[in-house]
Amino acid sequence: MSKISWKPGTMIYPLPALLVSCGSSADEYNILTVAWAGTVCTSPAMCYISIRPERYSYDIIARNREFVLNLTTRSLARATDWCGVRSGRDYNKFAEMHLTPERGQMVAAPIIVESPLNIECKVTQIVPLGSHDMFLAQVVNVQADDAFIDPETQKFELERADLIAYSHGQYYTLGDRIGKFGWSVTKKRNHKKT
Repeated sequence: MSKISWKPGTMIYPLPALLVSCGSSADEYNILTVAWAGTVCTSPAMCYISIRPERYSYDIIARNREFVLNLTTRSLARATDWCGVRSGRDYNKFAEMHLTPERGQMVAAPIIVESPLNIECKVTQIVPLGSHDMFLAQVVNVQADDAFIDPETQKFELERADLIAYSHGQYYTLGDRIGKFGWSVTKKRNHKKT
């Protein structure tokens, strides 16, 4: 296999395609689409998003120090793309995309009701990095759509939500499951006949 070199760039794909909602009151509620996001720590539960300072939502999040990560699905794909190319300076994105805001349980920022999972976050630090600033945040609450809770096991089955991801300028649905964490080292059980 031969390789070619490219200039340094952000080529870690796929990434989550997230709708980030922000604002402390209905008159400033806004949504932006973010793919530069991820998990930072398990205990305490922490994540990050990276935003360009010129984005409309940047000042809202920096001032209120709260946001909500809303996972996206096939049915939210158009809204995910649209909210990424339109500015909250010019549009009420909730109204334009027919999305329902509902104040978070632990933050003033709204969740997007149509999302299967809403992760409420409080900013702990803003790190200037260059083109983007990274907002480190502690997860203070998670709201899950009960339609994805198995009534017998009470397990949250997020795989049924038809989630989407972002990869190098394109949106994709997630593919087939090929294993679970640890499957490569799980020992097979011996079935003894009695």
